[in-house]
Amino acid sequence: MAKQLTSEQTLAIEWLAKPRKGGKTYEEIAKLCGVTARTLENWRKDAFFDAEFKRAVIRDNSAKLPELVDSLSTIAIRDGNAAMAKLALQISGLLTDKIEVETKDSGGTDVEALRQRIEALKQRKDNESESSE
Repeated sequence: MAKQLTSEQTLAIEWLAKPRKGGKTYEEIAKLCGVTARTLENWRKDAFFDAEFKRAVIRDNSAKLPELVDSLSTIAIRDGNAAMAKLALQISGLLTDKIEVETKDSGGTDVEALRQRIEALKQRKDNESESSE
């Protein structure tokens, strides 16, 4: 049987998921739920409770997500904040940690031709560096 939250846990999640906990302290929320603050802390350590809490936060804040993403871009540009730029790009799907590389080797790689190509590129780079000095 699937685990379910008690009515006290559901009420606690409603309060905890509010911005700044709805202006309540842990102790006040615990009292509203009819439990001790220690019980509330133990619930927060429970994986099932925590997953439900995170779902409530996402559900309650999903309407604000576009403004959040916009503010990340603004902060990144205004402050030159690389971490914010990275986060904004990750959220938009333009930057991922996963890199997929597909190779198609027919078995006939001409190593000497590759070496010549690399040497030509190095020479071109050296020439460009000299001309810009």
